Amino acid sequence: MSHNIELKEGAFIIGDAHYSSSRPELLSCIKDIQAKKLNPSQIIFMGDIFDSLFGGIPYTYKENQELINIINQLAQKIEIIYLEGNHDFRLIAIFKNIKIIPINQQPLSCNFAEKKIYLAHGDFDGALGYKIYTYFIRNSVVLFFLKIIDNLSNHAILNYVDSHLNKKEDCNEFTGFYDFIRNRIINNYNCDYFIEGHFHQNKKIVFEKLNYINLAAFACNQRYFIVKSSKDKELLEEKKFSKEI
Repeated sequence: MSHNIELKEGAFIIGDAHYSSSRPELLSCIKDIQAKKLNPSQIIFMGDIFDSLFGGIPYTYKENQELINIINQLAQKIEIIYLEGNHDFRLIAIFKNIKIIPINQQPLSCNFAEKKIYLAHGDFDGALGYKIYTYFIRNSVVLFFLKIIDNLSNHAILNYVDSHLNKKEDCNEFTGFYDFIRNRIINNYNCDYFIEGHFHQNKKIVFEKLNYINLAAFACNQRYFIVKSSKDKELLEEKKFSKEI
């Protein structure tokens, strides 16, 4: 499946919100968009928007249903592009009016003015073991049997996963991040900007050939990004969502 994506001035880019009952802030943000308190021209979800949302496993829809419903309503009024992450995948059946970009179509090539931009969740090029895992966990047959086993165990498996994820520290600094990115990105991609999430570092690195941006995790500090005018020197403006009392 091919995609012809034009990044729009005023687009909101949101990554790694890890939405769950213990991290409800994204729901408030999306409700503000629905109420037109915030007015993005386009929404780009960069993966791991939900802490656990797996297509084909209806139990994972339950806790997320309110946010799912609002996003689907917004998608009828505004273009939404959703790059799947490692916590949310096989989403086509859940979000029918949204451009879903699975891991095998990432990084996603976009255009903005005369700039070429790559977008990715960030886990598209893991080691062989991780690639095998990502293929396995996204397999429809595997998910079918997981659903049966989880139902028979009264959702013990998914409840354990949720408990584990709630204890996970998502906001640690990645030691050696500059060298990791340089070796991974700089010689492999020809673009003006390479933007991804996954690593939760909120860092920009200017290389000779391209500008690399690792987005802040919305889960850590409720940061999101707005695409600025093509006339501006910086591509993205960082914002912090704050719920009005």
